[in-house]
Amino acid sequence: MCGRFVRAVSIEDIADEFGADKPSFDLSPSYNIAPSQDIAIVMKGEKKSLALCKWGLIPSWAKDPKIGYKMINARAETVAEKPSFRSSFKKHRILIPASGFYEWKKDGKSKAPFYISLKSGKPCGFAGLLSIWTSPEKKQIYTCTIITTGANDLLQKIHDRMPVIIQKKDEDLWLDPAVQNTQTLLSLLKPYPSHNMGSYAVSPMVNSPANNSPECINKAE
Repeated sequence: MCGRFVRAVSIEDIADEFGADKPSFDLSPSYNIAPSQDIAIVMKGEKKSLALCKWGLIPSWAKDPKIGYKMINARAETVAEKPSFRSSFKKHRILIPASGFYEWKKDGKSKAPFYISLKSGKPCGFAGLLSIWTSPEKKQIYTCTIITTGANDLLQKIHDRMPVIIQKKDEDLWLDPAVQNTQTLLSLLKPYPSHNMGSYAVSPMVNSPANNSPECINKAE
């Protein structure tokens, strides 16, 4: 799964990296993003744009918004069929900008946190799905989920799952709402090449989302 990630650059830098219009909102860098928080997403209509979105997808038909706490991830293997995700998979695909993410490796009875990112140091785009949920007060709320797949060779030493990172050359294809061929889309949901990624152990301070500072991504002593 992917339950915590990092966006270590400004929202303006994200817009530049993904070729999106200048955002109408501000969002500070965050080093320990957790479910239910507001995050930045890249979406495409006539142009690419950035929007604020709550992490934890609430299907449009849901009665209780608390379902979002169970919908932070969608498995690539079933995303096209599951009722909670299939509509968004066809029509509302997004990218979730990230500098990297955390995963925990089992070490006996404890778990050790690791930080994983691209060797280039550039932000990447997680494959995500968007749902627009209308509250009983008729307020529209943007919510999203991160798609995960089996771990690549690097991640297998830490965990058996990883977020899908869409390769740069495939970002426009993934975002294009006119593309609805299931097999074409599923072919993009594969583990990112290990040789382009790196990982290292970090401090247990990342175990608590209350800790949110650049120190979170420092190598463990």
